[in-house]
Amino acid sequence: MNAKNTPNEQDSRFVSRLTRETLALVMAGGRGSRLMQLTLPRAKPAVPFGGKFRIIDFTLSNCINSGVRRVGVLTQYKSHSLIRHLQQGWGFLRGQFGEFVELLPAEQRGEVYGWYAGTADAVFQNLDFIRRCQPAYVLVLAGDHIYKMDYGPMIAQHARTGAKVTVGCIEVPLGEAKGFGVMQVDAHNRITEFQEKPESPKGLADKPEVALASMGIYVFDARFLLDELTQDAGVSESSHDFGKDIVPAVIASGDAYAYRFSDLYDPARQGYWRDVGTIDAYWQANIELTYVLPDLNLYDAEWPIWTLQEQVPPAKFVFDESEMAGAAIESLVAGGCIVSGAAVRRSVLFVNARVERGSKVEDSLLLPGAHVGRNCQIRRAIIDEGCVIPDGTRIGFNNAKDRKNYHVSPGGITLVTREMLEG
Repeated sequence: MNAKNTPNEQDSRFVSRLTRETLALVMAGGRGSRLMQLTLPRAKPAVPFGGKFRIIDFTLSNCINSGVRRVGVLTQYKSHSLIRHLQQGWGFLRGQFGEFVELLPAEQRGEVYGWYAGTADAVFQNLDFIRRCQPAYVLVLAGDHIYKMDYGPMIAQHARTGAKVTVGCIEVPLGEAKGFGVMQVDAHNRITEFQEKPESPKGLADKPEVALASMGIYVFDARFLLDELTQDAGVSESSHDFGKDIVPAVIASGDAYAYRFSDLYDPARQGYWRDVGTIDAYWQANIELTYVLPDLNLYDAEWPIWTLQEQVPPAKFVFDESEMAGAAIESLVAGGCIVSGAAVRRSVLFVNARVERGSKVEDSLLLPGAHVGRNCQIRRAIIDEGCVIPDGTRIGFNNAKDRKNYHVSPGGITLVTREMLEG
């Protein structure tokens, strides 16, 4: 690993020099089982989002927009669609400039190693890749969250404090904190206590109604990380996980700090961050994009979300008859879509979706290539990629009936997949 001097903070290029010396590792191997049948054919980071994107595009775009342009993506579960998306949509980086998005699938690397056993083990199995890149810092990221974040200030805080690890964090209501790693910090944001998914989370001393929760984002000194991972790999009782094993050990030494995630344009506000790991959360985050002023601004030219630009024609709305006008109100409609004498309201139509004459679609998501036949009524539903809904189908009006053929979430959202239609 290169021994590099920490850049002078007074240097105007302080942050950009730090980001160039950073290697990002994106954890993209998770199954995302809480998304039910939506992740049967694909890993959670490959799930479509926002009309034309995939979930992983948000993390990767944060890297590119932050100036972190050396990225390794660690894949495992049903990674074919994810790999195809990355190869086709993220091949624009220039290798001659030291930029890349490189795939790091789990593979047989010896008699001992096979599938990734945990987040720390996933990184440990790629130590050769890290050493080859010779970074000063390693940025560990989750590839299955929706957010816009400049990683530069977090890396700068890490360098400024001399921390061994810096943990990205957000404030969450105390009642929702059980699913997170929860931290206590001192006045300088040094982490003094860390609980991984506690049954009784502790609130902040000055805000007892909220907890400080880990976003699953870490900045490590590269040398330190390699030493810690090598040591952890030799501990048989370890679960080889950052949240359960690595971070608590660093906190005990007093070398861990929290970085509070803030809005890109208003540092006084917490930034937008969503875990879309359940059907209800996924549906809600997509539907929120149809609002007049959504919390997640996809029209931000200063922080674009990069993705595969499929070669599809413009969206088309046809027929203007009193009872069968092709129209979409308060909706997002991606390229290649055709709304033919149908009514679409408060919905997201992904690339190449179609809605035929006489149909009504409300508060729903039609994933890429979904086709709704004639005279259908679809409400509060997610129609998966490539589904063909037969003429006259009603979905979302009778949960008891829908449960016989589809999956209905606790919040009443009906998920329809091709396997359900064929079964």
